[in-house]
Amino acid sequence: MTMSNQQLRRFLTFASVSLVALAIALASRTALDAQPTSGTVAIVGATVIDGNGGAPMSNATVLVRDKRIAAVGPRGSVTVPEGATVIDGAGKFVTPGFIDTNVHISMYANLETLARYLPRATEVVVEGAQLELKHGITTVRDSYGEMQTLLKVRDMIARGDFVGPRMQVAGNIVGWGGPFSISFAVTRDSGLSPFQEQVNDLITQGGGEELMDMTPDELRVAINKYLDKGVDFVKYGGTSHWNNPVFIGFSPDAQKALVEEVHKRGKVAETHSTSIEGLRLSINAGIDLIQHPEVLDPREMPDDLVQQIHDRKIIGSMLTNQIAGAAWKKHLKTKEENAKKDAEDAKESEGVSKTKTLAERRLADRTSGLGLEMRRLNAQKLIKAGTILTPGTDNYVGTAPEFRREPKPIWTEPGMGTITAIEGLVELGMTPSQAIVAATKNGALACRMTKDLGTVEVGKLADLLVLDADPLSDIANIRKLRTVIKEGRVVEPASLPEKPVWYRTPPRSSSQH
Repeated sequence: MTMSNQQLRRFLTFASVSLVALAIALASRTALDAQPTSGTVAIVGATVIDGNGGAPMSNATVLVRDKRIAAVGPRGSVTVPEGATVIDGAGKFVTPGFIDTNVHISMYANLETLARYLPRATEVVVEGAQLELKHGITTVRDSYGEMQTLLKVRDMIARGDFVGPRMQVAGNIVGWGGPFSISFAVTRDSGLSPFQEQVNDLITQGGGEELMDMTPDELRVAINKYLDKGVDFVKYGGTSHWNNPVFIGFSPDAQKALVEEVHKRGKVAETHSTSIEGLRLSINAGIDLIQHPEVLDPREMPDDLVQQIHDRKIIGSMLTNQIAGAAWKKHLKTKEENAKKDAEDAKESEGVSKTKTLAERRLADRTSGLGLEMRRLNAQKLIKAGTILTPGTDNYVGTAPEFRREPKPIWTEPGMGTITAIEGLVELGMTPSQAIVAATKNGALACRMTKDLGTVEVGKLADLLVLDADPLSDIANIRKLRTVIKEGRVVEPASLPEKPVWYRTPPRSSSQH
């Protein structure tokens, strides 16, 4: 299917009209459904797990006034004012809201989905955002997607037009092309339709492959123009998107120039660098955060690199949802099945000697799941070394249900992916308390919002979760979510998403694995 520039403009115009109508509808509904009856909320008698990693406080009261935490302490030490909305916390557990440092809640790749749903792009992002909040993720960092719509929804949530997680947006992965490009998907541009070319430009917003050809001085100018569009942080391609082989992206001088300009604007600079030497170059450039540091083409991370990440206090946003839990069980089952098939093939070819080609060896590695196993090993090394880690899941809205041949794995769903990632941190070596710190306090550090987020402390924004069971005794109890409070607003998880687009029936239960 092709689409002219004029048709694309009509799509986007229609989307903006739909946006206004959606905002009005959601604003009125949210005012009725999500806003507490008074500006003060008290959670009384709960056990508070504050996100700092210390001992929990039992039989405590958390008092919320307007958007912030006004008091936290033993039940008898906190006075609950008359007229406050009281939540009975007996037998309940309070944690800070969770933070996912790597999500993708806009449409960007599937052609059929884009062609059908581009006029409803805002609604799709709203739905994805509310699915995150439904599972207790009160802040998300969207590190790749359709910038304009993401920024629009970010600002609507911040204004209070409707309930949703706090959003930070990066837009494109700087230096890569759009979803139909060599650098992103090994797709040659010579065979693209006009519609695909237009989608590429819609995603890259002037921050695509053209930056790879620039000198460091030219790149300084270009990255500032990109920052002027309103993004909250910059993620750049230190290497190519694909593995086997991984290509280096920007030169060392270019990376340093890019990082310096981002830092001058007071923003986080992070990288996708998935080879040992590519990652080393990005670390030396002064990055603040590594997306999926465990992914290294598939190689074990050298001890000196682990130590460097630790010593420089670089944050690692890890895809533990893809290397633990149900994803890991699926890998083990597939590996066993493939091993049986390989044994049968070996019997049939017994006595025949053949040297495998490089392509055959790479295929064998992929079939055996070597990459996944190396990722798991690297994650365990980073955890054991005490590096600063957060869940960063690559949760994505992806393809519309009617265009999928297979259902999406539950560990990639918005919201549920984060829950499985936090559980995965424990499976890979953290204590439940450490995993909660990773998903709260460390997430706030990645957002550069530690003054406002990440812990249950007086003066901080009231992003709180009320759980029905103790996550310190079993991290899986984070699935037993009773109530979400986002900036002092009490939210009923079952009410989300408010205006379903793809999730016309409730998503799979969080008890499903």
